Amino acid sequence: MHHGAGSSALSFAVVSSEIRKRLPSAGILAIDCRGHGSTISPDGTELDLRLATLSADLFFMIHSTKERMGWHQMPSIMLVGHSLGGAVVTDLAFTGKLGTSLLGYAVLDVVEGSAMDALQSMQTYLSTRPSGFASIETAIDWHIRSRTIRSSVSARTSVPALLRQEESATASRPWRWRTNLAATQPFWEDWFVGLSKKFLGARGGKLLLLAGTDRLDTELTIGQMQGKHARK
Repeated sequence: MHHGAGSSALSFAVVSSEIRKRLPSAGILAIDCRGHGSTISPDGTELDLRLATLSADLFFMIHSTKERMGWHQMPSIMLVGHSLGGAVVTDLAFTGKLGTSLLGYAVLDVVEGSAMDALQSMQTYLSTRPSGFASIETAIDWHIRSRTIRSSVSARTSVPALLRQEESATASRPWRWRTNLAATQPFWEDWFVGLSKKFLGARGGKLLLLAGTDRLDTELTIGQMQGKHARK
């Protein structure tokens, strides 16, 4: 599982718990994208969030898990990604690196057309988002009130991983974002350009989960009508 920009692997914590209730034998791997969550980069390291890099990171983590678990071959895999994560899992599926072990991939809440349109207002969103919080509890409350996260259980589980306490921060708001989303701007278009074509072209079962059918772009609408992917 791969999260969206600014989030962490813990954004999948609650849904992973529900999946395990229904599929007790399923193994679940949710990773922190570089520059997010608990990942650490050496000082002075240039930020590299190109889609090809993130796709390679995900493959590396899957392969490393195989090695650590002592598996002789890859198990059957279902890739799941939200927003940026959807672009990452689609790219990995499109490369074919996982071979026949890949059963399919699910993309949550992102299509190329609406994503590219949303980038136009991203700076406005970032300018209205708090730069810091007085406490973790305050941050959790903001995520719920702003409807950034609808579930209070998920908010309490995932929000702490998005913040870190900085000694240099102002005394009133010492809890700051771990990920500087504004610094990721040079990579935004690279994440989503060509997403629809790759989603339809990669091998494996395809699931697209959207808030509304109005978010489908032309290429995906045609693909859905031709039965190339399931839409929920």
